[in-house]
Amino acid sequence: MKVGYIGLGIMGKPMAKNILKGGFSLVVYNRSQAAVEELVHAGALRASSPQEVAEQVDVIFTNLPDSPDVEKVVLQEHGILAGAHTGLIYVDNSTIKPMVARQLAALLAEKGVMSLDAPVSGGEIGAINGTLSIMVGGPQAALERVRPILNTIGKTITHVGESGAGQIAKAANQIMVAAQMVAMAELLIFAQQAGADPQKVIQAIQKGAAQCWTLDNKPQRLFDGNRTPGFKAGLQAKDLNIIMESSREFGVPLPLTAITTQLYQAMLQNGMQDLDNSAVIGIIERLANTTLSIAVDTTHRN
Repeated sequence: MKVGYIGLGIMGKPMAKNILKGGFSLVVYNRSQAAVEELVHAGALRASSPQEVAEQVDVIFTNLPDSPDVEKVVLQEHGILAGAHTGLIYVDNSTIKPMVARQLAALLAEKGVMSLDAPVSGGEIGAINGTLSIMVGGPQAALERVRPILNTIGKTITHVGESGAGQIAKAANQIMVAAQMVAMAELLIFAQQAGADPQKVIQAIQKGAAQCWTLDNKPQRLFDGNRTPGFKAGLQAKDLNIIMESSREFGVPLPLTAITTQLYQAMLQNGMQDLDNSAVIGIIERLANTTLSIAVDTTHRN
């Protein structure tokens, strides 16, 4: 199969690289040309528009920031729909609104295109290592055809249901991820201000009932003073806005997620959008009028 990839950002670029390493012929398109040059140097082919990508490939992926970006790339003049052909499979790795995923799938189906909404979880590290979790909505037949490609980028591939179901699963994932980031921030500042060593507190709780991916992966970065992004806070805020908009569409109250959304919105208002999503601790620090102590003694590292 010949594969196309559109959107070579923090996640998309390493994912496209892994598809190329998996032995698939790859055609790429991106607004920023630096990432395109890197992929072309690795063996990919360059396209001048999404339409040109779609015309050349059997499977076309997108990985874009938000619902309007995906709609634009699919529907604009010289977009994917303009280059669509019967038998093409469209796979969207973006995180977007479930209703948008369903609407685009219906429009593409009119051109004989099967669509999969396939958002991912695992951050930049997972994208680089090819160990992402992939949540898939859409036809089972399309999933089976593209599974060899997905195996190059992900370790866990779950068919959740029909179109939109993958995005629903990703929204559920982000509800939990954001809540964990805020809870971690609160417990670290609480422990420190109450007079305990936050590093030892993490050691004490991370293998018990509080164990989670966040406590396994994020505290040491914060203790080292490292708030550079693995997953940008601005994207976390975007995902939370998608969740809150979708909750209104589906009539589901999400009181805790509403508060979490406000904390990430505060990050944006304080110019913290390009920091890691764990840097929401910065908002808790401001509320508590303190800062998390940076580790000096590394013997306590978890």
